[in-house]
Amino acid sequence: MNGLLFFLDILITIIGFITMIYQIMVVVVGMLAKPTVYPDVPQDRRYAVLISARNEEAVIGNLVRSIQNQTYPSELVDVWLVADNCTDKTAQVVRDMGCHVVERFNKEQVGKGYALQYLLRKMMADGEAQKYDAFFIFDADNLLDKNYIAEMNKARQAGFEVLTSYRNSVNTGQNWISSGAALWFVRESRFLNTTRSALGTSCHVGGTGFMFSRRIMERNDGWKFHLLTEDMEFTMDCILHGDRIGFCGSAMFYDEQPVDFKTSWDQRVRWSKGFLQVFRYYSKVMAQWGIKERDFSAIDVTLMVCPFMVISVVRFLLGIIYAALGYISWYSIVEGFSSWGTSILGFLIGMMVLALVSGFVERDKLNITMKELLVYTLSFPVYMASYVPISFVAIFAKSQWKPIAHAGGQAAADIMANEGVVEKGAGKAGRAGEPAEEAVGGVQTHA
Repeated sequence: MNGLLFFLDILITIIGFITMIYQIMVVVVGMLAKPTVYPDVPQDRRYAVLISARNEEAVIGNLVRSIQNQTYPSELVDVWLVADNCTDKTAQVVRDMGCHVVERFNKEQVGKGYALQYLLRKMMADGEAQKYDAFFIFDADNLLDKNYIAEMNKARQAGFEVLTSYRNSVNTGQNWISSGAALWFVRESRFLNTTRSALGTSCHVGGTGFMFSRRIMERNDGWKFHLLTEDMEFTMDCILHGDRIGFCGSAMFYDEQPVDFKTSWDQRVRWSKGFLQVFRYYSKVMAQWGIKERDFSAIDVTLMVCPFMVISVVRFLLGIIYAALGYISWYSIVEGFSSWGTSILGFLIGMMVLALVSGFVERDKLNITMKELLVYTLSFPVYMASYVPISFVAIFAKSQWKPIAHAGGQAAADIMANEGVVEKGAGKAGRAGEPAEEAVGGVQTHA
């Protein structure tokens, strides 16, 4: 039995060491590497923006306006929304703004993956999908920089068939919860994806703000990914097919982060549960692919979903059980606590440094003051440490997808004003049911 504890100790040490070295490398390379600048290209490709929304009438208008306000030719961009089990006016709001709307009612197959599958298969059956060179995926609470599609078009014509982009937040400075999520995503964009681009490895798709070509769509028969983290499932499938996911750092979109702990907790439990699912189904084949093809991307992404927290918690609980049964001494447990304490202290300091560096380097993109950044730097380790119980709860959590309520509000209005979507001082943007000047109509079907 002591052999099992020893094995877990070695495993935790190896994974922890590799993760620490990799994080340091990411920051160093990310600081030194120059962001990729894609050359100007003709704006002649046609794109479809796909949105899966469930009861999002409070914010969906903001996203559609930011799409319609793009510098890219509007006649080459179509918005397709799947109103998934909606009981509010989401479908009507978007239809009144001149977009295509497909309504879906299915209480058995619940989740974004099923909704996207339904939408794309409907488009394929009607001959609509063949019109587009590539497809964007956004969540209803997102907002786009006015040059977003133009910049992604440059990267698309540079040869990438799958692309992710810079993820910013509309409400970074609202409280310690929203800032924790926002700083983590900024760190991914500024350091992780910039480093991957510099090294020529594949990035990962983060749920929203990404694009894939029609070839990728047809290969997947629309969309075939239905785990709780369908984005990571899609990422691994791309890597296993030899498709490198590119990063376009000049294409920025904004996301709304949860501001209450329960919502954040539920969201991150779902992510953690999804990571466990992806690791279960893909880790072996990804490791084999990485070794066979000498593809570091496969190892990199697999380490992202590796249940390090779960392994650590299991090791801790097994140690207590073995001590209680007399298989090991309580003294060894006390020694373990001392070692864990040192590791936790190092973790807290490392997280504060990571948050401070990320926020300071990208301060021109974040709508927070230096004083707020320092405060949120101190709270960032608390946000990250909450993943310990979250990872453990995720083991026993029921596999289900739950929608996250979004409010929009003044933070979104300020972003939209800066992007020229609304006039400055116009107040809160995107009131539910607010129609566009002209309605072009849409498509309505029922599942």
